[in-house]
Amino acid sequence: MKKTIVSAVLALLVFVGAHAQKSSVFAPNGKAIKGYDPVAFFTESKPVMGKENFSYKWNGAEWYFSSQENMEKFKANPEKYAPQYGGYCAYGMSQGHKAPTETETWTVLDDKLYFNYNSKVKEMFNKDRQGYIEKADKNWPELKDKP
Repeated sequence: MKKTIVSAVLALLVFVGAHAQKSSVFAPNGKAIKGYDPVAFFTESKPVMGKENFSYKWNGAEWYFSSQENMEKFKANPEKYAPQYGGYCAYGMSQGHKAPTETETWTVLDDKLYFNYNSKVKEMFNKDRQGYIEKADKNWPELKDKP
């Protein structure tokens, strides 16, 4: 009996883990961009924490906004405001893997939002943004639904 319970628990953990990691959006605790307002990066040029009363579920994650106006802008055109590569690290994606990101590493380039793993990685990314973006763009379709 004990062996059966342990096996069932392990199977459940594997199942939940596989589904939790398959998201094409980097969303720790289900919150895209760790709860920051994606529109604010464009309109205020800085990270602004979203509020729970302005939230919208899109692409398998909960997106938070600092105002009703920003939430409506996002709803009208989520692809415009959502970060590239689902919010995973742009440099990491150029290297062929998904990596988590820190909010402070954001960059808006050619009207697109990018994040990086940390400030050191952002420095590397900044040395050849276009080159890394081209590589990441090629890798994303194959990697977006993989753990």
